[in-house]
Amino acid sequence: MQLKRALKHLCTPDFVALKAFPAATLDRIEQAIGCSERTHRGELRFALEAGMEPVHVLRGMTPRDRALQLFAALRVWDTEENSGVLVYLQLVDRRIEIVADRGIARLVAQAQWDAVCRRMEAAFRAGDFVGGTLAAVDAITQLLAQHFPAGDANPDELPDRPAIIE
Repeated sequence: MQLKRALKHLCTPDFVALKAFPAATLDRIEQAIGCSERTHRGELRFALEAGMEPVHVLRGMTPRDRALQLFAALRVWDTEENSGVLVYLQLVDRRIEIVADRGIARLVAQAQWDAVCRRMEAAFRAGDFVGGTLAAVDAITQLLAQHFPAGDANPDELPDRPAIIE
């Protein structure tokens, strides 16, 4: 099974996997994140990756493992209030993972993040990549605004532009 999965990652060109997220879609996601972050003190980061390195797949790396790795690499953990949230889309495996920093993770159960992922996956299966993503940003915004409402000091600590991992 790992070999088949690794071959799929190796043989799927990035441009094929990323075709559902053209520049205009990335612009809309960036705008939604910017609007979101004005309503709370959290930081939302969105990362897209077509396929993982086949060697990582052969070694058993899961999309969740990769999300945790990117959480660190993109410095989502490095926010003042430990309120960063990473939404990771691994397109070849068709998996979505949300990783929340410890400040928000102790207030929001992983099951709530998983529910957001499943709703995104359902929208994506229906071909609604923009709607599914924007609905997820809205759901995450509500959770962050509930637990980290905006205050007088609300610095923008992370880029709003979705990260394309190559």
